[in-house]
Amino acid sequence: MQDTKILNYIKDVVENMPTDWLSLTTHRLDIYDEKLAKVQFLDQFETLFENNNSDTASLSELPTAYDYIRLGHPLSCVLEWGIAKLNDLKPENAVSFSSKTTPILAILRKNLLDHKNTQIVYTGKLPTCFDAEVIKRVYGYQFELKKVENASAISEFNGSTIFISEQDEISTIDLNSKVDFYINLYGNLGSILLVNGEQNETYISEIQHVRRRETIAMTPINCLVALNSFVHKSSLEEKKSNTSAELSRNKTIVLNTIQEITNASTKALVGSSGLSIQYAIMMGLIHDAQENHKGKAIKFVVPPNCYGGTNDQARRVAACLDTVEIVDLPVDGDNDMVKSIDRVLAKIASEDAIPYIIAEIPTNPRVEVPDLEELKRVLSKTRKTATGEIAIDPVFILDQTFCPNVHFLGEGEILSTVRTISYASGSKFPSGGKCNAGYCVGNKKAEALMDNIEMHLKLCDNEATNLQYEILAEQLPSMNQRIEDAYVNTREFVNFIKETLPEAKINFVSEELAAQGFTPSVFSLDLPTKGNTAEEKEAYKRELNHRLINLMITEIPNESKYCVSYGQLKGCYWTIPATSTQGTTKEGDKDYIARVALSGNMDLERHKEVFLDFVEEI
Repeated sequence: MQDTKILNYIKDVVENMPTDWLSLTTHRLDIYDEKLAKVQFLDQFETLFENNNSDTASLSELPTAYDYIRLGHPLSCVLEWGIAKLNDLKPENAVSFSSKTTPILAILRKNLLDHKNTQIVYTGKLPTCFDAEVIKRVYGYQFELKKVENASAISEFNGSTIFISEQDEISTIDLNSKVDFYINLYGNLGSILLVNGEQNETYISEIQHVRRRETIAMTPINCLVALNSFVHKSSLEEKKSNTSAELSRNKTIVLNTIQEITNASTKALVGSSGLSIQYAIMMGLIHDAQENHKGKAIKFVVPPNCYGGTNDQARRVAACLDTVEIVDLPVDGDNDMVKSIDRVLAKIASEDAIPYIIAEIPTNPRVEVPDLEELKRVLSKTRKTATGEIAIDPVFILDQTFCPNVHFLGEGEILSTVRTISYASGSKFPSGGKCNAGYCVGNKKAEALMDNIEMHLKLCDNEATNLQYEILAEQLPSMNQRIEDAYVNTREFVNFIKETLPEAKINFVSEELAAQGFTPSVFSLDLPTKGNTAEEKEAYKRELNHRLINLMITEIPNESKYCVSYGQLKGCYWTIPATSTQGTTKEGDKDYIARVALSGNMDLERHKEVFLDFVEEI
């Protein structure tokens, strides 16, 4: 009886769901509490369920489940809730993935750190992308593989047992006490991981964190397919948004357009998110280091205050491998990126280690651009080891998300003579906020590295989905024009703030840098403050940040949004990096300033009016 009630309710929810549940890639921070991610959404969803309330208006009022859709979203939460309910599990014990291999890697990662054995038991075939030898050698994960006819054939094991099986419909499972983790594979939709037994619940937050940093949740459109299979108890019928010919055409458009935009001659790679691409880059470079510089230490050089996902992911990779270490690279404010790189590379060279540098240009959130000629000189410099040998030259991994239109890589461009890989988050300018795919491309000097990066993108089953390729094929060709239009609005708004609140410190590119092609549509705002002590001044400034954002989103609700994204097709987004994009950054490196992102399609005059009201209030 209860099962029928659950299925009928989910069916009604699917019919009445808000359109945003399928289309948003980032959500409102004003109705989001990170400490209660998913829990808060499901608590209120459960209340609606008990009251049999599936009205669109009521569903629209549910709090944000996750800040980024790649981590999770309303439909993934509903799918996980329904599957958990029917299997008599807690909702958090079900985790959906777009990838079929990453849930396996998530468990292997925790067991590596906990020094615990793992056996992977499977029926039929393992995912074609699962390369056991590479996973053991490059990732450092250890496990045993066993093929069985069914779950009942599984024997006792001293450690964790993962049971993997291919399914053609979403249904309940006879849970076996000898299985710790069920990973059900659902064709092109992805996979669902079930955590079985209270003794394994300590894995849940670790599994969620892998999904947050190294891959994405099952996408909204694929969750919808899964939910329809679930409620109708039918075989999965994936929405045929692309025939093979259409998919091939979309891929060709996307890859060609990326090459045109970046002026790079090497093949672009497209992943399910910016962090999926970054993870493939990191693991591909580690793979290359193992093959070509056996036994040498690997140093990933990372700005400590850069985007939290980059910072956190790099440190997570280093935590798993003894040969990998993170080196801080101060880049903002009083620190000069080029001088910091020169100093760090000299030290790494003396240790005869392998330098991989991850940096954003412009930096986030201070929107600073280094002296590019000096950057090229420092990256190109020949250095010596302590024994006088020529040191390994660096690979520069450039996060170009703020300005993906700037040419760094092509023949004759500023970084054409330095091994450089450029990447961008696709949920920003490339898709205009319509999907969260990401891409990377290398210059000629880095061409030999791209095969391993592609291998790890595929091993983690993190290539962009068919629908993501379709959206990028539609949006990428207009990207540069959108960047240009958004910059015009941003420059005008920055100039207006300078006039109306000259005491504020604004971080934005100069007119000279803009003339060189650096035309971001993001700036950061350090508001004037007052108080008798440093603590009082900081507290006042932080309160002022919130007051400004609340005024904007209240007075212009159709355009201004408290959200972490940028590169959107319309409106204006506001955030405070320290409490959003820098969530996992060390406290001393966080930026408690307002970051503002404008589009080319917004009522700029209305935003000026409201900002003027704010100035008069303070």
